[in-house]
Amino acid sequence: MYLDIMKLCILNGPNLNLLGSREPEEYGSDSLDELESRLGKQFPELEFSFYQSNHEGDLIDWLQGAADEGASGVIFNPGGFTHTSVAIRDAIAGIQTPVVEVHITNIASRESFRHVSITSGPTEGQISGFGLDGYVLAVRFFIDRSE
Repeated sequence: MYLDIMKLCILNGPNLNLLGSREPEEYGSDSLDELESRLGKQFPELEFSFYQSNHEGDLIDWLQGAADEGASGVIFNPGGFTHTSVAIRDAIAGIQTPVVEVHITNIASRESFRHVSITSGPTEGQISGFGLDGYVLAVRFFIDRSE
């Protein structure tokens, strides 16, 4: 199907290391490890790299290093930095690697301070409110784009 193996970087921001135990009524009961396993099983033809950090600078470093890592795209859940980080927004704008922003919950239906995404402007698009299926939809976007 692919001439070259597509590599995608899955980048998760603050507090997403607590998936599965943090507010399961909002975020579900699956952990990041379970998401990684799910994507690997569902898309065995792809190569993934997975990163999570609670630190803004680490996220920026990984965004800027995605091309050097050979990533065709980045699927990024900036967590709470979505609404506060001009630095992450500028990092997304400054790289050539396409980024899709993903949110597990529907940020537009939550607290008013979550309604605005500072980081989504320079992305290819945003997927919000579909739980962990949002990551699957983002992978499908990159696959469809490459065909």
